Amino acid sequence: MDSMEINKGIAAVLIAGIAFFLCGTIGVNLVRVKPLEQSAIKIAVQEAPSPGAKAAPGGLPPIAPLLAKADPAAGEAYAKKACALCHTFTEAGKAGVGPNLYNVVGGPHAHMQGFDYSAALKAKQGPWTFDEMNEWLHKPSAYAPGTRMGFAGISNDQERANVIDYLRTLSPNPVPLPPPTETPAPAPTAAAAPAPPEEPSIDTLLASADPARGEADAKKLGCVACHTFNEGGKSGLGPNLYGVVGAPHGHVEGFNYSAALKSHQGPWTFEALDQWLTKPAAYAPGTRMTFVGVKNPKERADIIDYLRTLAANPEPLPAK
Repeated sequence: MDSMEINKGIAAVLIAGIAFFLCGTIGVNLVRVKPLEQSAIKIAVQEAPSPGAKAAPGGLPPIAPLLAKADPAAGEAYAKKACALCHTFTEAGKAGVGPNLYNVVGGPHAHMQGFDYSAALKAKQGPWTFDEMNEWLHKPSAYAPGTRMGFAGISNDQERANVIDYLRTLSPNPVPLPPPTETPAPAPTAAAAPAPPEEPSIDTLLASADPARGEADAKKLGCVACHTFNEGGKSGLGPNLYGVVGAPHGHVEGFNYSAALKSHQGPWTFEALDQWLTKPAAYAPGTRMTFVGVKNPKERADIIDYLRTLAANPEPLPAK
């Protein structure tokens, strides 16, 4: 191959390069690309909360209305099932993994001397109020972050109230129940449940009461553990009950009645006894009577009729 052919090849390459460069330059000036203002494909991304933002508190329902209908017997059953592994409940009971809980309601947060409470609980000032106890039992780790209490909490509102009412009874002078606060009535629904039938009055129930059944019920419910029923019988933890129907509330001279009962004036009427036996803690808030009450109205009437017979001149039954 002579030098002329080589020169032609080099010239061809140079011409092609110059042509490619010129075409590219012309193309850039003729076609202008406008950048997109927003992405053609949108991907939704949940924004993370800013540091320091606090979640809105869930909020618990007021404890007072729940305590008004609480059942301490149900609370005791729950506590023995869920709490007895770590706590004791008797007066002067020893601590376990957790402190003894006698007299805890109304006491300071670190109420048991000598128990090694966590710093989280030691930091809590003031007494165990019903509201404080409600928050604690709902979720201990949220109420006192850093607590050593491994219990997850009681999510059911009424179950918590039952347990709190039971703990309240564990005292020689139980803290009075708070007055139930009125709550707004729920909005009417399309298919509202029918209202439960009203209980018959005590006068109606006494007309068919059976004092023999009442005596058996009194023994079955354990009333004999605290009371005597015979004329001139000595008082125990509770007063002698002979002649109680129609007598003043503090009818046994010398017995140390609670201030809650002393504040009730007038005699033990059938209606008063019916209210008392339904739930002593609600009839006389602050009473030392730890008996939870008799739910069945017929049983209450039988017991009241039995107590009525404990007298030289029993009170007459209400007129039909």
